[in-house]
Amino acid sequence: MAVKEAVLPFGRFQGVDTILGPEMKSTGEVMGIDVNFARAFSKSQLAAYNHPLPTSGRVFVSVADRDKRHVIVYVQRLADFGFEILATEGTADILRRNGVEVTVVRKYSQGPGPDGEPTIVQRILDREIALVVNTPVGSGARSDGYEIRTAVVLRDIPSITTVNGLRAAVQAIVSEQTEEMQVKSLQEYGLDIARTRA
Repeated sequence: MAVKEAVLPFGRFQGVDTILGPEMKSTGEVMGIDVNFARAFSKSQLAAYNHPLPTSGRVFVSVADRDKRHVIVYVQRLADFGFEILATEGTADILRRNGVEVTVVRKYSQGPGPDGEPTIVQRILDREIALVVNTPVGSGARSDGYEIRTAVVLRDIPSITTVNGLRAAVQAIVSEQTEEMQVKSLQEYGLDIARTRA
């Protein structure tokens, strides 16, 4: 299985939003190849971003209403594998109602809490978050999402902006936690394929 990933230059341009649009241009492409999708996707992310997907830590989740029900199973899977889940109030509510243990964090637009509770952007800047899942919609959410995605780029933290991306990342994270990554040359993969066809 081979997974191709575009390399986008977000780190070189301060303040650029990482939501993909038609005017964006990649600076290259990488490929992850392995015996299954999860392992190939994991390698593609490592090649594109110079660090693997996290296998522990805190995951922040804030998704648009249209995505809330679709992310539950994947967020639960991360929790089952030991990740601590943090979410904004609306996302946290639906996760809790579906049995996911979650901690509510303040949005950027809410500012710090009365007792100094930090916003999610401050937590990202303080490197308290290992992975961000954010699918924004609407002008207020877009503003919060923009600040989150900007902080993620500054701190070089993996960020996911679609449900399909989350599904792939969870498969890769589970694979990383349960199997050791193997490295082979393209020629070795070619020999393996030839052997299976013989």
